[in-house]
Amino acid sequence: QVQLVESGGRLVQAGGSLRLSCALSGRSMSIYAMGWFRQAPGKEREFVASINRSSSHTYYADSVKGRFTMSRDNARNTMYLAMNSLKPEDTAVYYCAADASGWGREISGIDYWGKGTLVTVSS
Repeated sequence: QVQLVESGGRLVQAGGSLRLSCALSGRSMSIYAMGWFRQAPGKEREFVASINRSSSHTYYADSVKGRFTMSRDNARNTMYLAMNSLKPEDTAVYYCAADASGWGREISGIDYWGKGTLVTVSS
């Protein structure tokens, strides 16, 4: 059974930085496109970033482009989201996701979800 566990979320001041991690167990991460999604209080879950299986291509939501960087280490079965210049509107629960057949960008295509890690950005 594939499991995803996120870590790294915490309270940070606006303008600060965080790095989230996501560890996958139960199967090799290399067979999945991976994605990060987030859900703010009272809002729907939304796409943040994705990375293909070979790390040759990443894709970002416009709201985080230039501030967030996604990467993966298939040998460690771990992926990362480096977040810089954080804003209060980045406050959300961040979820990592594994997509067996797609690009890791569509909620409907996700095969496995983590339970999330809370990022709170204070103004």
